[in-house]
Amino acid sequence: MNINFFMPTKVIMSEECIIKNAELIKEYGVKALIVTGGNSAELSGALSDVITALQNQGISYDIYNRIHSNPSIASVYEGAAYAREIKAEFIIGIGGGSPMDASKAIALLAVQQLKEEELFSGQYGTQALPLILVPTTAGTGSEVTPYSILTNDAKQTKTSISSPLLFPKIAFLDARYTKSLPMSITINTALDALSHAIEGMLSVRSTFVSNALASESIYRITQCLRSLSPSKVLGVEHQLSIDIREKLLCGSMFAGVVIAHTGTTVVHAMGYCLTYFKDVDHGRANGLILPSFLRFIAKHDPEQVKRVLTAMGVASMDEFEALFLRLLGEREQITTKELERYVSIASQAKNRTNSKVVPTKEDIENIYTRSLTIV
Repeated sequence: MNINFFMPTKVIMSEECIIKNAELIKEYGVKALIVTGGNSAELSGALSDVITALQNQGISYDIYNRIHSNPSIASVYEGAAYAREIKAEFIIGIGGGSPMDASKAIALLAVQQLKEEELFSGQYGTQALPLILVPTTAGTGSEVTPYSILTNDAKQTKTSISSPLLFPKIAFLDARYTKSLPMSITINTALDALSHAIEGMLSVRSTFVSNALASESIYRITQCLRSLSPSKVLGVEHQLSIDIREKLLCGSMFAGVVIAHTGTTVVHAMGYCLTYFKDVDHGRANGLILPSFLRFIAKHDPEQVKRVLTAMGVASMDEFEALFLRLLGEREQITTKELERYVSIASQAKNRTNSKVVPTKEDIENIYTRSLTIV
């Protein structure tokens, strides 16, 4: 057996884990920049706990809260300039995927003043500010990956910075911070995590370790998704148990470790088009594409799909698709002109060739056509 596994992030998951382990933070300096989005960090209770932990350790801090959903390149350059201005010694990112990904780019750019055209080159120096991440959603797994996904207007899609420098030093996971999430966001982020785990199993870079973690992630997340009824999905107020929240958060983290080793597939590239042009939530976009992508894979390599279905505990692709249909509801509409544009962009994505069955441009068009309503 040949195993090659690298995970430098210290993961601490428990209730009040930040307060209980505050002394670990002091190792990284006495001046922190907290990076957040709008008000989710505050509403979740995570920001309050982080501030309390910093104050208990005598660490001063400033807050940069100008990160929006699908963060722009401009926002991370601004955040990096602010980090240099206040002489931040380390970064604490709080939030979902957008604030966490932005925090990574800020940590890199605060030390390395790269030009925008160099940002996605993969050619970086050896330093970045130390980074601590606190997720408030259970979906992206960014707290354990070396990726920062930013909106790239020049290419009309989302583009990834990838470097071991972006691995956080510590990830604090406390499921209480996800309790305030609306049901729609809970579902979309869970679908994002599930997509990560499934795509990881189908990746050419999958390993014994990544497949084991992917299987556990898929099982945990599917069990949680099955506990949701259509009425809850449609917005009837419902408070999920902390047990389900913890399972989703753990499953998301496992899936993050998976894609840290395997990367994603064309599902993400196709979903990025829906997010960039139609403002479809990233997790929902992946969820719309994934069933048709799996049917495509099944035609060429049914054993790969069988492994996914077994991990989920479903008997067939029909059962798989029925679960997604119940969670997602009505499909988005796109025009034939939009379809042509999306196919062109997705077919040029690097991760198109990362799956064990590589889709052609025609295959991508067929997957889109089956996943969406073409008008």
